[in-house]
Amino acid sequence: MKILVKIRYNGAGYCGFQTQPNGITVQAVLTEAFSRLFGFPCHVTGCSRTDSGVHALGFCATVVPADESVSRTDWCRIPPEKMHRAVNVLLPVDIAVVAAAIVTDDFHPRYSVISKAYEYRIHNAPYRDPFLMNRAHHEPRRIDAAALSEMNAVAQMFVGEHDFAGFMSAGSSVEDTVRTVYAANVRRDGEQIIYHVEANGFLYNMVRIMAGSLMDVAYGRKTSEDIRVALDECRRTSAGFTAPPDGLYLSDVKYDREIHWMCL
Repeated sequence: MKILVKIRYNGAGYCGFQTQPNGITVQAVLTEAFSRLFGFPCHVTGCSRTDSGVHALGFCATVVPADESVSRTDWCRIPPEKMHRAVNVLLPVDIAVVAAAIVTDDFHPRYSVISKAYEYRIHNAPYRDPFLMNRAHHEPRRIDAAALSEMNAVAQMFVGEHDFAGFMSAGSSVEDTVRTVYAANVRRDGEQIIYHVEANGFLYNMVRIMAGSLMDVAYGRKTSEDIRVALDECRRTSAGFTAPPDGLYLSDVKYDREIHWMCL
């Protein structure tokens, strides 16, 4: 038996999700909280390795006892519908468990994924908004309706199966760079422009490079043909800049089985 939890976090104060020796991470904070809650060391395994400064609206992670001598069948005495109340009092205000579910031992929060969705949020206003600091990328120059329409049209080019090597940061050791994008769109919501993309997987900084490419198209620094070349010829120099992490959110994760989320 494993506990699957859905988490929201503001990543501004963390060096990403995965535990590392050089800074505080979301995984380390969650591990400490669940270990305190259950009274024995726990392992927390995440669905993704979000980078420093990246946020999450629907991040998923499993919790299991770290000690194999602890019974794997009845180690958790807290009902899943009450898990968020029990653990959130042990978590800082920028991390929250919002729901929980019981899953079987063969479930893996990363390898059982069939798709992930991300949002990139752009605060498009002439002034900065203190309430969006570290939570949206600020672009003061107006993106008008025509530019927004062009951004959305370019986003549609990402849909389908492509080799996204041109949208991956240098230094990645991934050999298979083919991914399938199921949906992509750009919309305006007041002063925010939101890029949404769902795929069966993402390369290192892929969404941030996509978002940077869309902004470069909006401001005339790149053309739709440049983005086409980046896709067809895997040419990184034809794609746009790597957008900052503060506008990026992991928004949803879908699995190869039905998850019965519970929350009171």
